Amino acid sequence: MKRVIVPFFIPHQGCPHQCVFCDQRAISGKSAPLTEGEIVETVGRWRAFSASRSVEVAFYGGTFTSLPINLQERLLAPLQPMLRKGEVSSLRVSTRPDALDMERVSFLRDRGVELVELGVQSMDDAVLRMAGRGHLAAHCEEAFSLLKCAGMKVGAQLMPGLPGDTSAGAISSLRRLLPLGPDLLRIYPAIVLKGTELATLYAAGRYTPLTIDGAVSICKVMLHDAAVAGVRVIRVGLHHSEEFAAGGEVVAGPYHPAFRQLSEGERWHDLLTLVCADFSAGDELEVSVSPARVSDLVGQKRFNLRRIEDRIRVRFRRVRGEASLGLDEIVVSCGSMTVRDNILKRLRYDGSMNVNKEQP
Repeated sequence: MKRVIVPFFIPHQGCPHQCVFCDQRAISGKSAPLTEGEIVETVGRWRAFSASRSVEVAFYGGTFTSLPINLQERLLAPLQPMLRKGEVSSLRVSTRPDALDMERVSFLRDRGVELVELGVQSMDDAVLRMAGRGHLAAHCEEAFSLLKCAGMKVGAQLMPGLPGDTSAGAISSLRRLLPLGPDLLRIYPAIVLKGTELATLYAAGRYTPLTIDGAVSICKVMLHDAAVAGVRVIRVGLHHSEEFAAGGEVVAGPYHPAFRQLSEGERWHDLLTLVCADFSAGDELEVSVSPARVSDLVGQKRFNLRRIEDRIRVRFRRVRGEASLGLDEIVVSCGSMTVRDNILKRLRYDGSMNVNKEQP
């Protein structure tokens, strides 16, 4: 059964800085402080609605570990009886890399927090300064060390496309982060939101956001590198909601309701291009992948297939889902010739986002 996560948003609470990109109230739609009664009632409602015996509780937004200790205690205390009863399986919180020390980490661990998500955004100090983050990449490395030594899981959020960032720089940030051992990742290409400093910079012509195509090109590499490293990416792009999209909050930038699928689709397009190079122009191919990968492989409106047909001059006779294939496998055949491949083993990108055709 899929894990049920009960989300609580504490936008901006505890944040010592106002980052140039941030307007968490617009993203979360919530600004009022949480009460103990609201926490208990919300968890009970989610358990009843999901018919799940146990749920995970997550505090998103803000800088949890910079809240006054009595407020942290007030937020976590109502959950302790539920943890003991097994009604809540674990807790997670979000914070800044420079808002942790051993005392804070021990406090969280002793109250059932198993995972801490860090707002890393970039591992480039110049980008962090321009974004107004107020911390350095070294703080991220220190935070990982503290949390890992305490036996806790660590998540990380990255934000390609910030002021001063480049495509190569964003990928380099991920590649510097992966050896630290994140348990999960979120990738949020920078979006210009109304009322932020980034919106002011954009209006003045001092900031150019990524295009959707540019952001997809970066994120396909980040997704692939994470997959090769065995790190789960739980979100790519801002969560889509009709209210958020219709509210005029997005001024500019690569906001798309199916952003992850676009990025995953580009990975599979690149793999299929490599595999199809083993065939000849005019060949009619049958392609099989896991049923969960068919839409990624085909692309929106068959975009991936049409591009390859136009460029390599093969023809795709059929693409089908094959339950016996793993999520990373592909089989392409034409007549007596069959090529079986694996996206994690075959596909590699260099620092310029180009496909490395030679195997490492």
